Amino acid sequence: MPKANVTFEDIGITVTVPAGTRLIEVSEKVGAGITYSCREGECGTCIMKIVSGMENLAQRSVLEDKVLQENMAGRNNRLACQAQVLGGEIVVRPG
Repeated sequence: MPKANVTFEDIGITVTVPAGTRLIEVSEKVGAGITYSCREGECGTCIMKIVSGMENLAQRSVLEDKVLQENMAGRNNRLACQAQVLGGEIVVRPG
């Protein structure tokens, strides 16, 4: 199974995770500064910036596109709860 190295720029930690892992899961485990309120019904709070490695993430879903557009997010932003790693190197930071 392919693996990916995900670096959280804000805390300087890199972890290796299996393909298919969502970035919010990794963030929770390492204590990165990506916040979220999905479980409280506030979609869009987990927007993060992909510093590098966007090509190593699964494509945006229709829902993710909609939420990012509604929040006027930039092209390098993704929702941590939706972005799945495919492999390779990925560097992220909050917001």
